[in-house]
Amino acid sequence: MADTTTVEVDTDVHDRLAVLAANRGLSLRAYLAELATAQENEAALARAARAFERALERPGFREGFARDFGRLASRD
Repeated sequence: MADTTTVEVDTDVHDRLAVLAANRGLSLRAYLAELATAQENEAALARAARAFERALERPGFREGFARDFGRLASRD
């Protein structure tokens, strides 16, 4: 079993999290683990999106992307 620790939250927050966990059929521990993973994934996706935006500024990147993968969708 993994090491554990205690996290202190207001009773209201605990109760809200417990309801959210129960609605998904999860223990509070499992739900918090899922939340942590989801936040890590969201942060990684945001970093990747920023990197792609920076790549779009490089000369020839858009043309190479269009050649290999098709045109980029318009943001209009």
